[in-house]
Amino acid sequence: MIQDVFRRPPGLEPGRLSRLRADLAAFVDRGELAGVVTLTSVRGEVVQSEAIGLSDIESKSAMAPDTLFRIASMSKPITSVAALMLVEEGRIALTDPISSWVPELAGLRVLRNSAGPLDDTEPARREITVEDLLTHRSGIAYAPFSEGPLKQAYEETLGDPGMNRMSVDAWLAALGTLPLAHQPGDRFHYGHSTDVLGFLIGRIEGKPFRQVLQERIFDPLGMTDTDFWLPKDKRSRLASLYRHDEATGGPAKVELEMYDAPPAYTPGGGGLISSAPDYHRFARMLLEGGAVNGVRLLRPETVRLMWTNRLTETQRQYPFAGMPLWRKSGFGLGLSIAEDLKDNPYAVGAAGSVTWPGIFGTWWQADPVNDLVMIYMIQHQVPVSANAGSTIATGRGAAGRAALPVYQRGIYEALAPRSAQPDRRVGA
Repeated sequence: MIQDVFRRPPGLEPGRLSRLRADLAAFVDRGELAGVVTLTSVRGEVVQSEAIGLSDIESKSAMAPDTLFRIASMSKPITSVAALMLVEEGRIALTDPISSWVPELAGLRVLRNSAGPLDDTEPARREITVEDLLTHRSGIAYAPFSEGPLKQAYEETLGDPGMNRMSVDAWLAALGTLPLAHQPGDRFHYGHSTDVLGFLIGRIEGKPFRQVLQERIFDPLGMTDTDFWLPKDKRSRLASLYRHDEATGGPAKVELEMYDAPPAYTPGGGGLISSAPDYHRFARMLLEGGAVNGVRLLRPETVRLMWTNRLTETQRQYPFAGMPLWRKSGFGLGLSIAEDLKDNPYAVGAAGSVTWPGIFGTWWQADPVNDLVMIYMIQHQVPVSANAGSTIATGRGAAGRAALPVYQRGIYEALAPRSAQPDRRVGA
């Protein structure tokens, strides 16, 4: 069992929490953010929950604790857990070549220069493995995080990475016509790796990936509001997406198409809709070493493996979206891990904490030292490019993102004083 770090009931300092709400509300009052939902737990007990502002400005619909959000890349840790469940069962291994289940991605070509001509390629030196998908070292790219002709080729061949009418087989076949950005295993290059992983899981299970997640993760954990598809009777609960309007200086709604029926294309790397309470259940499961409320999905040793950096020292030197993210943080199996917090603008709280956020501003963290889960939900679109890290975080039009560190600092400052204890580690 995981050892507790507290000697008293958990809690947060009330005065600091009151200031935190006011500080977050100021972003809404200034018109920089439509609204925000936060949820914080210590030792599994919810100690802070706020729903501030509006889920839709035009209809003046208020944010609620169970408002639904497009969580984008927060889908990736969920897909990664599903894959590791199959690893535990011996049905796949991290070293397995994925071509055994996804022959469309066998014998690929690799760009000699990731931003160079599409016909200047060399053969892949080895097949893509399951671990390559889990660690984004497959060479598979995303259009927004690519440069040169590869960016356009991804856009034209695959279309929208989130909303897509293609079948799984057609999408994988289309992906197989594109060259890899890098040799498999060479470096972290953010892309469709987790989408491929989800479709691989579906083929192994012999059923749609959406059904796999429902049966293996969502139903057991009681995540009743998490899905790739939103039926019409739930759409009023979905927060609208906004972007910064240069003309007005305020938010402008981004109209996104909705599926009328469950889609065939269910990207495990970014297609899920969820709520703060639902994602909290998932995060607590990881923090508790693979089980929560009597439901076990993974063994503690598998969770420890998931939370262990896989990047080599050489791979840490490559930037992520222009940011030196891996200098002081690692990347495990579907999660980033805070390692050295000194002068690290990309990590908060305590070493050993894990996260992976979503491009629309959603964020979460599981902190094993403080037995703390933090959930932060907004819907705020910013431009994305291969070197857009600083813009995504703090640039013009990203003022709403500045509310995240306010929440982070507020929670850690509000942690009740406690006696010194040894660090609590996952699965200890």
